[in-house]
Amino acid sequence: MPSEPVRGGAHPYDESVVAELVPVLRRVVGARIKDPHTLDDLVQETLARLMSSSTHVEPAKLHHYAAVTARHVVASYAERNDRARSRSHLLVETQEVEPPTDGVLRQEDRAFMAAALAQLPADDRDLLVAHEVDGDDTSTMAAERGSTPGAVAARLARARASLRVEYLLVAEGVDPATDRCRPVLRALSIGDRRRQGELDVHGHLLGCGACAQLADRLFERRGRLPEDSLVRVPVSRDADVVAARQQGREAAAQAGFTASDQTVIATAISEIARNIVKFAERGEVTISLLDEDGRRGIRVVVRDVGPGIADLEEALQDGYSTYQGLGLGLPGAKRLMDRFHLRSVPGEGTTVSMEKWLR
Repeated sequence: MPSEPVRGGAHPYDESVVAELVPVLRRVVGARIKDPHTLDDLVQETLARLMSSSTHVEPAKLHHYAAVTARHVVASYAERNDRARSRSHLLVETQEVEPPTDGVLRQEDRAFMAAALAQLPADDRDLLVAHEVDGDDTSTMAAERGSTPGAVAARLARARASLRVEYLLVAEGVDPATDRCRPVLRALSIGDRRRQGELDVHGHLLGCGACAQLADRLFERRGRLPEDSLVRVPVSRDADVVAARQQGREAAAQAGFTASDQTVIATAISEIARNIVKFAERGEVTISLLDEDGRRGIRVVVRDVGPGIADLEEALQDGYSTYQGLGLGLPGAKRLMDRFHLRSVPGEGTTVSMEKWLR
Protein backbone atom coordinates (compact mmCIF):
# COMPACT_ATOMS: atom_id res chain seq x y z
CA MET A 1 0.00 0.00 0.00
CA PRO A 2 1.23 3.54 -0.64
CA SER A 3 2.45 5.45 2.34
CA GLU A 4 0.16 7.98 4.00
CA PRO A 5 0.96 11.65 3.32
CA VAL A 6 2.56 13.39 6.23
CA ARG A 7 2.98 17.06 6.93
CA GLY A 8 6.62 18.10 6.69
CA GLY A 9 7.75 14.50 6.30
CA ALA A 10 9.91 12.85 3.70
CA HIS A 11 7.03 11.29 1.76
CA PRO A 12 5.08 13.14 -0.92
CA TYR A 13 1.33 12.84 -1.27
CA ASP A 14 -0.04 9.68 -2.87
CA GLU A 15 -0.27 10.16 -6.66
CA SER A 16 -4.01 9.49 -6.55
CA VAL A 17 -4.46 12.51 -4.27
CA VAL A 18 -2.63 14.76 -6.71
CA ALA A 19 -4.54 13.26 -9.65
CA GLU A 20 -7.79 14.34 -8.01
CA LEU A 21 -6.57 17.92 -8.35
CA VAL A 22 -6.52 17.76 -12.16
CA PRO A 23 -10.17 18.93 -12.64
CA VAL A 24 -9.49 21.85 -10.30
CA LEU A 25 -6.35 22.80 -12.20
CA ARG A 26 -8.07 22.56 -15.57
CA ARG A 27 -10.80 24.92 -14.39
CA VAL A 28 -8.33 27.45 -13.01
CA VAL A 29 -6.02 27.37 -16.04
CA GLY A 30 -8.89 27.05 -18.53
CA ALA A 31 -10.42 30.28 -17.23
CA ARG A 32 -7.39 32.12 -18.62
CA ILE A 33 -6.00 29.87 -21.38
CA LYS A 34 -8.23 28.79 -24.26
CA ASP A 35 -5.77 26.90 -26.46
CA PRO A 36 -6.23 23.21 -25.49
CA HIS A 37 -2.58 22.27 -26.07
CA THR A 38 -1.27 25.15 -23.96
CA LEU A 39 -3.88 24.30 -21.31
CA ASP A 40 -2.57 20.71 -21.08
CA ASP A 41 1.05 21.91 -20.88
CA LEU A 42 0.35 24.35 -18.05
CA VAL A 43 -1.71 21.82 -16.08
CA GLN A 44 1.17 19.34 -16.33
CA GLU A 45 3.66 22.01 -15.24
CA THR A 46 1.47 22.82 -12.25
CA LEU A 47 1.21 19.15 -11.30
CA ALA A 48 4.99 18.80 -11.46
CA ARG A 49 5.38 21.72 -9.04
CA LEU A 50 2.80 20.24 -6.70
CA MET A 51 4.48 16.85 -6.67
CA SER A 52 7.80 18.43 -5.75
CA SER A 53 6.47 20.58 -2.92
CA SER A 54 3.49 18.64 -1.59
CA THR A 55 5.44 17.42 1.47
CA HIS A 56 5.38 20.96 2.83
CA VAL A 57 1.62 21.49 2.50
CA GLU A 58 -1.08 20.35 4.88
CA PRO A 59 -3.65 18.03 3.25
CA ALA A 60 -6.53 20.37 4.11
CA LYS A 61 -4.84 23.22 2.27
CA LEU A 62 -3.70 21.27 -0.80
CA HIS A 63 -6.61 22.35 -3.05
CA HIS A 64 -6.08 26.01 -2.22
CA TYR A 65 -2.33 25.65 -2.73
CA ALA A 66 -2.94 23.93 -6.08
CA ALA A 67 -5.18 26.78 -7.31
CA VAL A 68 -2.65 29.41 -6.27
CA THR A 69 0.17 27.48 -7.95
CA ALA A 70 -1.85 27.20 -11.15
CA ARG A 71 -2.42 30.97 -11.21
CA HIS A 72 1.30 31.56 -10.76
CA VAL A 73 2.10 29.16 -13.63
CA VAL A 74 -0.34 30.99 -15.90
CA ALA A 75 1.10 34.36 -14.87
CA SER A 76 4.62 33.12 -15.62
CA TYR A 77 3.49 31.86 -19.00
CA ALA A 78 1.92 35.22 -19.83
CA GLU A 79 5.08 37.02 -18.75
CA ARG A 80 7.24 34.78 -20.96
CA ASN A 81 4.94 35.48 -23.89
CA ASP A 82 5.12 39.22 -23.30
CA ARG A 83 8.92 39.11 -23.25
CA ALA A 84 9.00 37.03 -26.41
CA ARG A 85 6.72 39.49 -28.21
CA SER A 86 8.82 42.46 -27.11
CA ARG A 87 11.94 40.81 -28.57
CA SER A 88 10.38 39.33 -31.67
CA HIS A 89 11.78 42.11 -33.88
CA LEU A 90 15.27 40.87 -33.00
CA LEU A 91 14.62 37.44 -34.41
CA VAL A 92 15.14 36.63 -38.06
CA GLU A 93 13.32 33.62 -39.43
CA THR A 94 15.70 32.15 -42.00
CA GLN A 95 13.56 29.20 -42.95
CA GLU A 96 9.97 28.26 -42.38
CA VAL A 97 9.51 24.69 -41.22
CA GLU A 98 6.21 23.18 -42.24
CA PRO A 99 4.37 21.26 -39.52
CA PRO A 100 4.43 17.55 -40.42
CA THR A 101 0.63 17.34 -40.25
CA ASP A 102 0.32 19.88 -43.08
CA GLY A 103 2.14 17.58 -45.47
CA VAL A 104 -0.05 14.62 -44.51
CA LEU A 105 -3.24 16.62 -44.99
CA ARG A 106 -2.04 17.91 -48.35
CA GLN A 107 -1.26 14.38 -49.52
CA GLU A 108 -4.67 13.22 -48.39
CA ASP A 109 -6.33 16.13 -50.17
CA ARG A 110 -4.45 15.32 -53.38
CA ALA A 111 -5.58 11.69 -53.13
CA PHE A 112 -9.21 12.77 -52.67
CA MET A 113 -8.96 15.16 -55.62
CA ALA A 114 -7.39 12.52 -57.89
CA ALA A 115 -10.15 10.07 -57.02
CA ALA A 116 -12.82 12.72 -57.61
CA LEU A 117 -11.35 13.69 -61.00
CA ALA A 118 -11.31 10.05 -62.04
CA GLN A 119 -15.11 9.97 -61.63
CA LEU A 120 -15.65 12.80 -64.13
CA PRO A 121 -16.15 12.26 -67.86
CA ALA A 122 -12.85 12.56 -69.75
CA ASP A 123 -13.97 15.71 -71.59
CA ASP A 124 -14.88 17.50 -68.34
CA ARG A 125 -11.63 16.40 -66.76
CA ASP A 126 -9.58 17.70 -69.72
CA LEU A 127 -11.51 20.98 -69.62
CA LEU A 128 -10.77 21.53 -65.93
CA VAL A 129 -7.10 20.67 -66.31
CA ALA A 130 -6.71 23.01 -69.30
CA HIS A 131 -8.30 25.91 -67.41
CA GLU A 132 -7.13 25.37 -63.81
CA VAL A 133 -3.70 23.82 -64.39
CA ASP A 134 -2.55 25.01 -67.82
CA GLY A 135 -4.13 28.44 -67.38
CA ASP A 136 -6.02 28.51 -70.71
CA ASP A 137 -8.75 31.13 -70.85
CA THR A 138 -12.25 30.42 -72.13
CA SER A 139 -11.65 32.17 -75.47
CA THR A 140 -8.61 30.00 -76.23
CA MET A 141 -10.45 26.86 -75.14
CA ALA A 142 -13.50 27.79 -77.21
CA ALA A 143 -11.36 28.31 -80.33
CA GLU A 144 -9.69 24.94 -79.87
CA ARG A 145 -13.01 23.18 -79.42
CA GLY A 146 -15.05 25.01 -82.05
CA SER A 147 -17.34 26.46 -79.41
CA THR A 148 -18.04 29.83 -77.79
CA PRO A 149 -16.53 31.30 -74.60
CA GLY A 150 -19.96 31.37 -72.98
CA ALA A 151 -20.60 27.71 -73.72
CA VAL A 152 -17.16 26.77 -72.38
CA ALA A 153 -17.72 28.81 -69.21
CA ALA A 154 -21.07 27.10 -68.63
CA ARG A 155 -19.53 23.68 -69.09
CA LEU A 156 -16.70 24.59 -66.73
CA ALA A 157 -19.26 25.55 -64.08
CA ARG A 158 -21.02 22.20 -64.47
CA ALA A 159 -17.69 20.35 -64.30
CA ARG A 160 -16.70 22.19 -61.12
CA ALA A 161 -20.10 21.40 -59.58
CA SER A 162 -19.63 17.72 -60.40
CA LEU A 163 -16.10 17.78 -59.02
CA ARG A 164 -17.33 19.25 -55.72
CA VAL A 165 -19.83 16.43 -55.42
CA GLU A 166 -17.30 13.71 -56.25
CA TYR A 167 -14.76 15.19 -53.82
CA LEU A 168 -17.31 15.17 -51.01
CA LEU A 169 -18.33 11.59 -51.78
CA VAL A 170 -14.70 10.47 -51.59
CA ALA A 171 -13.77 12.57 -48.55
CA GLU A 172 -16.84 11.50 -46.58
CA GLY A 173 -16.57 7.87 -47.70
CA VAL A 174 -20.13 7.85 -49.04
CA ASP A 175 -21.25 5.32 -51.65
CA PRO A 176 -24.36 6.68 -53.42
CA ALA A 177 -27.34 4.51 -52.55
CA THR A 178 -29.27 5.07 -55.79
CA ASP A 179 -28.78 6.31 -59.33
CA ARG A 180 -30.55 9.55 -58.36
CA CYS A 181 -27.99 10.55 -55.72
CA ARG A 182 -25.34 12.00 -58.02
CA PRO A 183 -27.77 13.99 -60.26
CA VAL A 184 -29.48 15.39 -57.15
CA LEU A 185 -26.21 16.46 -55.54
CA ARG A 186 -24.93 17.97 -58.79
CA ALA A 187 -28.12 20.01 -59.18
CA LEU A 188 -27.64 21.29 -55.64
CA SER A 189 -23.94 21.97 -56.19
CA ILE A 190 -24.48 24.16 -59.24
CA GLY A 191 -27.68 25.75 -57.89
CA ASP A 192 -29.83 24.73 -60.88
CA ARG A 193 -33.33 25.35 -59.55
CA ARG A 194 -35.06 24.05 -62.68
CA ARG A 195 -33.13 20.79 -62.54
CA GLN A 196 -33.78 20.52 -58.81
CA GLY A 197 -37.49 20.73 -59.52
CA GLU A 198 -37.31 18.08 -62.24
CA LEU A 199 -35.48 15.71 -59.89
CA ASP A 200 -37.70 16.49 -56.88
CA VAL A 201 -34.48 17.13 -55.00
CA HIS A 202 -36.00 17.83 -51.62
CA GLY A 203 -38.22 14.79 -51.80
CA HIS A 204 -35.11 12.74 -52.43
CA LEU A 205 -33.28 14.34 -49.49
CA LEU A 206 -36.10 13.34 -47.17
CA GLY A 207 -35.58 9.69 -48.01
CA CYS A 208 -31.79 9.63 -48.38
CA GLY A 209 -29.90 10.44 -45.21
CA ALA A 210 -26.46 10.37 -46.86
CA CYS A 211 -27.45 12.91 -49.51
CA ALA A 212 -29.12 15.11 -46.90
CA GLN A 213 -25.85 15.21 -44.96
CA LEU A 214 -23.82 16.07 -48.05
CA ALA A 215 -26.39 18.66 -49.12
CA ASP A 216 -25.66 20.61 -45.94
CA ARG A 217 -22.01 20.81 -47.01
CA LEU A 218 -23.02 22.07 -50.45
CA PHE A 219 -25.10 24.92 -49.01
CA GLU A 220 -22.17 27.33 -48.61
CA ARG A 221 -24.30 30.15 -47.20
CA ARG A 222 -26.42 28.08 -44.86
CA GLY A 223 -28.04 30.12 -42.11
CA ARG A 224 -28.46 33.22 -44.28
CA LEU A 225 -31.25 33.76 -46.74
CA PRO A 226 -30.04 35.58 -49.87
CA GLU A 227 -32.48 35.76 -52.72
CA ASP A 228 -31.00 32.85 -54.63
CA SER A 229 -30.77 30.45 -51.68
CA LEU A 230 -33.09 28.15 -49.80
CA VAL A 231 -33.48 27.32 -46.12
CA ARG A 232 -34.32 23.78 -45.04
CA VAL A 233 -35.76 23.03 -41.60
CA PRO A 234 -36.07 19.33 -40.68
CA VAL A 235 -39.26 18.76 -38.67
CA SER A 236 -39.98 15.92 -36.26
CA ARG A 237 -41.03 17.66 -33.00
CA ASP A 238 -42.85 20.75 -31.77
CA ALA A 239 -39.63 22.72 -31.33
CA ASP A 240 -38.92 22.25 -35.05
CA VAL A 241 -42.31 23.76 -35.87
CA VAL A 242 -41.35 26.84 -33.87
CA ALA A 243 -38.02 27.02 -35.73
CA ALA A 244 -39.75 26.72 -39.12
CA ARG A 245 -42.22 29.43 -38.17
CA GLN A 246 -39.40 31.76 -37.12
CA GLN A 247 -37.44 31.09 -40.32
CA GLY A 248 -40.57 31.91 -42.32
CA ARG A 249 -41.08 35.15 -40.44
CA GLU A 250 -37.44 36.18 -41.00
CA ALA A 251 -37.63 35.35 -44.70
CA ALA A 252 -40.85 37.30 -45.07
CA ALA A 253 -39.26 40.31 -43.39
CA GLN A 254 -36.30 40.08 -45.74
CA ALA A 255 -38.63 39.96 -48.74
CA GLY A 256 -40.28 43.18 -47.55
CA PHE A 257 -43.60 41.91 -46.17
CA THR A 258 -45.36 43.96 -43.50
CA ALA A 259 -45.44 42.75 -39.90
CA SER A 260 -49.04 41.56 -40.32
CA ASP A 261 -48.18 39.59 -43.46
CA GLN A 262 -45.17 38.10 -41.70
CA THR A 263 -47.56 36.80 -39.04
CA VAL A 264 -49.88 35.40 -41.71
CA ILE A 265 -47.05 33.51 -43.40
CA ALA A 266 -45.69 32.21 -40.09
CA THR A 267 -49.16 31.03 -39.11
CA ALA A 268 -49.65 29.11 -42.36
CA ILE A 269 -46.25 27.45 -41.95
CA SER A 270 -47.00 26.53 -38.35
CA GLU A 271 -50.37 25.00 -39.16
CA ILE A 272 -49.04 22.80 -41.99
CA ALA A 273 -45.76 21.87 -40.29
CA ARG A 274 -47.59 20.73 -37.17
CA ASN A 275 -49.22 18.00 -39.27
CA ILE A 276 -45.76 16.46 -39.67
CA VAL A 277 -45.33 16.15 -35.90
CA LYS A 278 -48.85 14.80 -35.41
CA PHE A 279 -49.12 12.30 -38.23
CA ALA A 280 -45.87 11.71 -40.16
CA GLU A 281 -42.61 9.92 -39.47
CA ARG A 282 -40.46 12.89 -40.47
CA GLY A 283 -40.54 15.87 -42.78
CA GLU A 284 -39.09 19.24 -43.61
CA VAL A 285 -40.04 22.81 -44.41
CA THR A 286 -38.17 24.60 -47.20
CA ILE A 287 -38.37 28.36 -47.59
CA SER A 288 -37.13 30.41 -50.55
CA LEU A 289 -37.54 33.96 -51.80
CA LEU A 290 -39.09 34.67 -55.17
CA ASP A 291 -38.34 37.40 -57.69
CA GLU A 292 -40.24 37.00 -60.94
CA ASP A 293 -40.82 39.84 -63.41
CA GLY A 294 -40.15 42.41 -60.71
CA ARG A 295 -42.55 40.78 -58.24
CA ARG A 296 -41.19 39.63 -54.91
CA GLY A 297 -42.57 36.87 -52.79
CA ILE A 298 -41.91 33.79 -50.73
CA ARG A 299 -42.38 30.09 -51.42
CA VAL A 300 -42.87 27.50 -48.69
CA VAL A 301 -42.83 23.77 -49.37
CA VAL A 302 -43.78 21.38 -46.58
CA ARG A 303 -43.02 17.69 -47.21
CA ASP A 304 -43.40 14.63 -45.06
CA VAL A 305 -42.90 10.91 -45.16
CA GLY A 306 -46.02 9.46 -43.60
CA PRO A 307 -49.47 7.93 -44.12
CA GLY A 308 -50.61 10.53 -46.63
CA ILE A 309 -54.16 11.83 -47.04
CA ALA A 310 -56.78 9.48 -48.49
CA ASP A 311 -59.37 12.11 -49.48
CA LEU A 312 -57.84 15.44 -50.60
CA GLU A 313 -61.20 17.09 -51.29
CA GLU A 314 -62.44 16.37 -47.79
CA ALA A 315 -59.15 17.57 -46.27
CA LEU A 316 -59.60 20.94 -48.00
CA GLN A 317 -63.14 21.45 -46.69
CA ASP A 318 -63.65 24.04 -43.96
CA GLY A 319 -63.90 22.47 -40.55
CA TYR A 320 -61.89 19.38 -41.48
CA SER A 321 -59.40 18.64 -38.72
CA THR A 322 -58.16 15.50 -37.01
CA TYR A 323 -56.51 17.31 -34.07
CA GLN A 324 -56.89 20.51 -32.10
CA GLY A 325 -54.43 22.92 -33.70
CA LEU A 326 -55.20 26.56 -34.37
CA GLY A 327 -58.45 25.48 -36.00
CA LEU A 328 -57.26 26.58 -39.45
CA GLY A 329 -56.18 23.29 -40.95
CA LEU A 330 -55.32 22.94 -44.60
CA PRO A 331 -58.21 25.13 -45.89
CA GLY A 332 -57.28 27.91 -43.45
CA ALA A 333 -53.65 27.87 -44.57
CA LYS A 334 -54.84 27.90 -48.17
CA ARG A 335 -56.84 31.08 -47.55
CA LEU A 336 -53.87 32.78 -45.89
CA MET A 337 -51.58 32.30 -48.90
CA ASP A 338 -51.89 33.45 -52.53
CA ARG A 339 -51.11 30.05 -54.01
CA PHE A 340 -51.66 26.65 -52.44
CA HIS A 341 -51.10 23.19 -53.89
CA LEU A 342 -51.63 19.89 -52.11
CA ARG A 343 -50.29 16.55 -53.27
CA SER A 344 -50.52 13.36 -51.25
CA VAL A 345 -49.91 9.67 -51.87
CA PRO A 346 -51.38 7.30 -49.25
CA GLY A 347 -48.62 5.33 -47.60
CA GLU A 348 -45.87 7.59 -48.94
CA GLY A 349 -46.42 11.15 -47.77
CA THR A 350 -47.76 14.62 -48.43
CA THR A 351 -46.37 17.77 -50.05
CA VAL A 352 -47.90 21.22 -49.60
CA SER A 353 -46.59 24.11 -51.73
CA MET A 354 -47.56 27.67 -50.78
CA GLU A 355 -46.65 31.10 -52.15
CA LYS A 356 -47.28 34.63 -50.93
CA TRP A 357 -46.57 37.74 -53.03
CA LEU A 358 -46.01 41.36 -52.09
CA ARG A 359 -48.94 43.56 -53.01
